[in-house]
Amino acid sequence: MIRRYGEPVLNGQAYRHRPGVYAVLLRGHDILVTHQLEPRDEFQLPGGGVDAGEHPLRALHREVFEETGWRMTRPRRLGAFRRFVFMPDYDMWAEKLCHIYLGHPVRPHGPPMEEGHTAIWMPLREAAERLGNEGDRAFVRRLAGRRR
Repeated sequence: MIRRYGEPVLNGQAYRHRPGVYAVLLRGHDILVTHQLEPRDEFQLPGGGVDAGEHPLRALHREVFEETGWRMTRPRRLGAFRRFVFMPDYDMWAEKLCHIYLGHPVRPHGPPMEEGHTAIWMPLREAAERLGNEGDRAFVRRLAGRRR
């Protein structure tokens, strides 16, 4: 069973299945996050949706690069969680199935390509409290607890 985080499911609301991949990129005791101003000012794990026909690992590398400008290596799946949310960028209600990977940052190749994103190194414990959604925070808290 995959754990659900966030808002409850709305009765009568149709949700579109939206698989996504997200990376926890560690460097020492810091994590690479992306800061997005719109549609909501928040810190996020870099990642996003898997396009139709796209392999999830290919999507992970693409999304990390687009949102941070960094390349990554050695992704290892940590787990997954579900969220039921309205996605204003796509004007749709979605059941997001979020797959979380632990990866290693290689090096930056420039600024983020995705408009409105800023790549920021943040202490792991701070990220565990400041990330924008409960599922991301739960995975980062688990990692922070292991790194004591």
